[in-house]
Amino acid sequence: MTATQDTSTSPTDEQDWRGVAADGQDVDARVGAMLQARSRRLLGELIRPHKRWIWVLVAIVLVENASRLSIPYLVKEGIDRGIPPIAENNDISVLLTIVGIAFLATITQAVTRRTFLVLSGRIGQDMLFEIRRRVFRHFQKLSPAFHDEYTSGRVISRQTSDVDAIYELLETGFDGLVTAMLTLVGTAALLLVLDVKLALVALLCFPFLLWLTNWFRKESGAAYRVTREKVALVIVHFVESMLGIRAVQAFRREPRNTEIFDDVNEQYRVANLRAFRAVTWFMPGIKLIGNITIAITLLYGAYLAFHDEVTVGVLAAFLLYLRQFFEPMQEISQFYNTFQSASAALEKLSGVLEEEPSVPEPAHPVPLEHVRGEVRFEDVRFEYVEGVPVLPGMDLVVPAGQTLALVGTTGAGKTTIAKLLSRFYDPVEGRVLLDGVSLRDLDEPTLRRSVVMVTQENYMFNGSVADNIRFGRPEASLEEVVAAARAIGAHDFITELPQGYDTDVANKGGRLSAGQRQLVAFARAFLADPDVLILDEATSSLDVPSERLVQRALRTILADRTAVIIAHRLSTVEIADRVLVLEHGRIMEDGSPEELIALGSNSGAGGRFAALHEAWVESLA
Repeated sequence: MTATQDTSTSPTDEQDWRGVAADGQDVDARVGAMLQARSRRLLGELIRPHKRWIWVLVAIVLVENASRLSIPYLVKEGIDRGIPPIAENNDISVLLTIVGIAFLATITQAVTRRTFLVLSGRIGQDMLFEIRRRVFRHFQKLSPAFHDEYTSGRVISRQTSDVDAIYELLETGFDGLVTAMLTLVGTAALLLVLDVKLALVALLCFPFLLWLTNWFRKESGAAYRVTREKVALVIVHFVESMLGIRAVQAFRREPRNTEIFDDVNEQYRVANLRAFRAVTWFMPGIKLIGNITIAITLLYGAYLAFHDEVTVGVLAAFLLYLRQFFEPMQEISQFYNTFQSASAALEKLSGVLEEEPSVPEPAHPVPLEHVRGEVRFEDVRFEYVEGVPVLPGMDLVVPAGQTLALVGTTGAGKTTIAKLLSRFYDPVEGRVLLDGVSLRDLDEPTLRRSVVMVTQENYMFNGSVADNIRFGRPEASLEEVVAAARAIGAHDFITELPQGYDTDVANKGGRLSAGQRQLVAFARAFLADPDVLILDEATSSLDVPSERLVQRALRTILADRTAVIIAHRLSTVEIADRVLVLEHGRIMEDGSPEELIALGSNSGAGGRFAALHEAWVESLA
């Protein structure tokens, strides 16, 4: 259960690469552009409902940054206009006025800062709520074919680590970026206003800053995309190992699993180191350029001040603005770390959200109010692997109310018929109809209400026994739950549990035996009351006493409804009205159990079902 296929990319991750690699021209660039466009589209959809408040945030940020950028200029005014009157006639009023204005600017900055944090935090949480909801709803809509290939670890990675990366971006990233950009633009403008000569000298560093920033953007972008892929591998292997812990321990798989985990964990560590190395070059590089620029500006400013071309206040303000100019570059580097991680996460999430179900909802569903339960397969062809048909072309009619049993060797197509009838898959060719209406034309609620499948997995969800029985009908009363349990023979064992129907089944039903879980699954199906009931090896987990209970209840469950039974136990098949013997997706025998047994006896050579029945009788003896 922890096979090494976890290290492969998911179908969603791979399909985009195949789509752009056909012509072999600049694949990396085209893939990157496509992924970024997809991510921007998703981000735009998340932002759109909050546009008005975002404009309010922009106004708040402008006020906040104006207040902060005014401080060095007020320092300049204080030095140049406030100090001389004190030296000349001991007049402190000008300086006090300037200090008062600076105090008001500081208060304004603090108030707007808090307002920004509160409002942006609320918008960010709303966006995270929406993306979690979208991912969860979309994963539920995607067909079983998708989930068969997309491992549970990747599902968890999308909903946890990827969403957390976006949360970090919304929580701190955009705030730092907006502040940094406004500071850079505002500071550059004020530098030019204060003194053009000094500004030109200071801005000589700009080409170096642009080159270093562009290099960091490319390097960190590639590094963080790999990081998101590698952390998904770590989660995948961990989850798969824990889900299959019984098999892991039973087959003493722990050493090999540890080797695989160490390998993917090492890949994740190396990917993080690559991203970290980019930061170790960028941040010191920014600081080095900043300090050199300040030193050069100070020397040149001192020269200008000595020749009375600038005032001391201008030089002081200029140096303060330069400090403010380079500080945001550090914030930008932090933002890039967060942004690249979030961008990679957005790429993964947008890829999943744009994955189309292989069994899409009909554009114009056909209403089907009173379902009788007639099932028809018309020249149905199906294949899991292209070119390898499981059903080469099946024609089958199951009249309403008939109980049909499917028997045959493994790979004969029994479960495939059940999956097509449940519309977990669509046929490659042909149609599957319910009461003359193609399943492709039925809306999801009608189909799921009409057709219910009980499998041998009998999955139990966290919660009480009653909650699990009520799964198909959440509004059902306790009396209806008890009646369903009585009908299939589960009531007695449920009442013997510590809290009866309120007993928590524990993780995946671990508090119940396999047979008890199967009985609860039967009660769930009985309470749902479908028009077509499919039992796919549904009695395989039952012991002999439990099976006898179910055999008595099955006639009640199957009454007045169409049923398809897949079972190797012929005790279950015997209650069927009709039996199909399948081989390689073709119907080899068709008739009632009695007819097929008699056919084998009369022919002398023995039919397939007769041979199976004879072997079963001998096994009982």
